Amino acid sequence: MYSPSLLRRFFCFNSASSSSVTTFSSTNSKKMSLVFFGSPQVSATVLDALFNASAAPSSSFEVAAIVTQPPSRRDRGRKLMPSPVAQHALDRGFPSELIFTPERAGESGGRRRPTNFLSFVFFLSETFLSSLRALQPELCITAAYGNILPTKFLNIPSLGTVNIHPSLLPFYRGAAPVQRALQDGVKETGVSLAFTVRDLDAGPVIARERLEVDDQIKASDLLALLFCKGSKLLINKLPSIFDGSAKVNAEPQDDSKATLAPKITPEESWLSFDEEALVLHNKVRAFAGWPGTRAKVLVVDDKSSNHNVLELKIITTIVRPDYKIQGNDVNDITFVKGALLFPCGGCTALEVLEVQLPGKKVITATAFWNGLRGQRLKTL
Repeated sequence: MYSPSLLRRFFCFNSASSSSVTTFSSTNSKKMSLVFFGSPQVSATVLDALFNASAAPSSSFEVAAIVTQPPSRRDRGRKLMPSPVAQHALDRGFPSELIFTPERAGESGGRRRPTNFLSFVFFLSETFLSSLRALQPELCITAAYGNILPTKFLNIPSLGTVNIHPSLLPFYRGAAPVQRALQDGVKETGVSLAFTVRDLDAGPVIARERLEVDDQIKASDLLALLFCKGSKLLINKLPSIFDGSAKVNAEPQDDSKATLAPKITPEESWLSFDEEALVLHNKVRAFAGWPGTRAKVLVVDDKSSNHNVLELKIITTIVRPDYKIQGNDVNDITFVKGALLFPCGGCTALEVLEVQLPGKKVITATAFWNGLRGQRLKTL
């Protein structure tokens, strides 16, 4: 049934020892069969919740298989490593032969271009679809998967496919809902549980949970929080999904209110200090992790009359609404109470608390300022 000629198995990594090992079985015909799709760490949170729920004595389902991103070279050693979902499944004792990692179309082991963790995309081949049909899953769950699934796939699970999407649908449909929401400076967001249809994130909504957004939270932290809430929402709604009532009661989305959250590109990472400080602060929070936010500054040495352009990665910022830049400070970057003060549009100021030089570790603004040894900084 799981012929290697049909689908590449995940067999090249041994399970790590774990104090929490779950027993899995693919022979219990009394339980509903569920296939999980996901790759990044936030997906592992959802998978863990499914493992725990399926192990309960009263559980009506089992995780029959996992579909995840192929192993990739990560970290400084560039070692070939499984996706966080695959590693977590192995750590929990899930059979390696039931962890499937189909290659993305057009790839044959070469270097991949970095992508957002919400935009893992590959085209599902006929061989993969045949293998999925052989599993006869009642339900598929996707979390941080990002691919627009073809109709041929959607027709396979008898109860449909359910996606955990980190926004209040129909708002922020697309690859980067958390990042775009933070970039827009939203005060409230949430997570939605929705059936998957052919159109991007447009399916009927089973349930939503709202969340107030802290003005300092970064994308990675907000994403983790939303998927934690989403996993609990999923477990709570699984009984109604299995008995069919969730599909009957699901709320169709109002397409006229839909907004898009397109994939982030590295070119967007540059900061322009012509914009107001709050706009830049929101961008720093939104792009934290990948691709990050960058700025070019001019380093002025008055003793030698040297001028050097320095590229900085801006890590952590704050904005004080009552602080205003004076006219003679329009290009000067100053240091005040542990923060680099960047003059911005509208006479506003962005306080930078942490920075990173190319190839170096993240350091505080204080450490960076002390390293200048009296040299001055100006915005470009």
